[in-house]
Amino acid sequence: MLEMRPDCERCGADLPADDPGAFLCSFECTFCAACADALDDRCPNCGGELMDRPTRTGKALVNNPASTERRFKG
Repeated sequence: MLEMRPDCERCGADLPADDPGAFLCSFECTFCAACADALDDRCPNCGGELMDRPTRTGKALVNNPASTERRFKG
């Protein structure tokens, strides 16, 4: 199951689990759409392709909440 990280690792933008617009690599490094575009859809950490992160809504989100651990280091 995906962690559904709450923020962009590059700029710190909020990325709610139930909203589209987050991108991730196979290691779940997570970026907003603007940063993914600026990175040419390549993860700066592992070099993997950044893909659209699926959303998690309703009971799925209630029963399996998103992570609250922020990754942006500022």
